Amino acid sequence: MPAVVRGGRRANVASAPKRSAGPKGQGRGRGRAPHAVGGVPGKMAALGRLDLTPRAVVLSICAGVAVLVLVLATGARAERIGQSLSHGIDGITTGMGLKLNRVRISGASAEATPAIRRALAVRAGQPITTLDLDALKANVERVGWVKSVRIVRLLPDTLIVDVVEHDRLAVWQTGGQVFVIDGEGKAIPGADAGRYPNLPLVVGTGADAAAGAILPLLAERPRLMSRIDALVRVDQRRWDLRLKDGSLIQLPATKQEAALIQLDAMDQRDRLLELGFSRIDLRTEGQVAVRPGA
Repeated sequence: MPAVVRGGRRANVASAPKRSAGPKGQGRGRGRAPHAVGGVPGKMAALGRLDLTPRAVVLSICAGVAVLVLVLATGARAERIGQSLSHGIDGITTGMGLKLNRVRISGASAEATPAIRRALAVRAGQPITTLDLDALKANVERVGWVKSVRIVRLLPDTLIVDVVEHDRLAVWQTGGQVFVIDGEGKAIPGADAGRYPNLPLVVGTGADAAAGAILPLLAERPRLMSRIDALVRVDQRRWDLRLKDGSLIQLPATKQEAALIQLDAMDQRDRLLELGFSRIDLRTEGQVAVRPGA
């Protein structure tokens, strides 16, 4: 059919597609329900979105600083809060069985063990995870017997204390007093010299420092060592060996080992140590002067 003309213009028969009208009373873009994202309701999806803008980060840092200042401003109250938290943690660890039940000390003598236990100052039942091992190590190393110590926590309930004591080299007599000395010539605090009758006795000023050089040489000569009653330091230069039968062996100030080798040779050839003498003078290199006994 021919198009109908109105007002001089041709009107198209096909009309433009109609837009679906929204609910009445709602304007464009207003009051729309949020769409579901990935199958999650709109409110839950909104919760998953975090504001990580620079402004939000700065505000978060400022809030954290404000909380810290508030805690510090409380003074002793903050300390009480920290103590309460600490007690709470202790209760949790002990409830889990992480509490001290045993202390195993190895490498320590019977004489030193009581002093080491006092230095540890730990008690059964306290939380083992809160023990300050560095502080315990420092306390034990203050014990005079102890040269070094290693402390290990063995969970759930055991503390291992591995001790290395000073070696006992000799008993040193000076100024009317006696001390037990170690290999470096240092007196061991708390050591009772009366408990070490088998240690060699060194006497005189400077004998403590010089004992470490002469005693190993004598230990290589058990026939001579078994006869020595004391080593006497003379003028802080040399040694006199006083034997149990009252005789005397005078060593030189230098080349002591050479003099002892010479004495060994004479003893092997003539059984000198068994013949009886009042004095053997080895102070002059290459010469041996023997004074017979009574």
